[in-house]
Amino acid sequence: MNTEEVAKKLVELCEKGAYKEATSSLYGENIVSVEAHSMGGMPAEINGFDAVCKKTQWWIENHEVHSSKVTGPFVARDTFVVRFDIDVTEKNSGKRMQASEIGIYKVKEGKVVREEFLPMV
Repeated sequence: MNTEEVAKKLVELCEKGAYKEATSSLYGENIVSVEAHSMGGMPAEINGFDAVCKKTQWWIENHEVHSSKVTGPFVARDTFVVRFDIDVTEKNSGKRMQASEIGIYKVKEGKVVREEFLPMV
């Protein structure tokens, strides 16, 4: 798949809440994932397919998503950007929050090789 195809598929899967499927089907073995800060006992930057799959699983297990909106993708060359708006409750604390962030993705040989999330404040 080219960058635009990967981007459209990622948006399609995220719109359905199919985060595990997006990770397992679109991410490369040496993926680098960068969050704005550490969470769930994980560092802000993690490396490797297995580590990113664990992060995705942690997110699913620890959050109840009430609604989400995915905007994009916006594609240029080997990079695409997606905006995520989410209304979610942390299961452990019961804290409900709304958040918006931008995901910046880099694609190589048909797979996402880097993702970085920037919060919108």
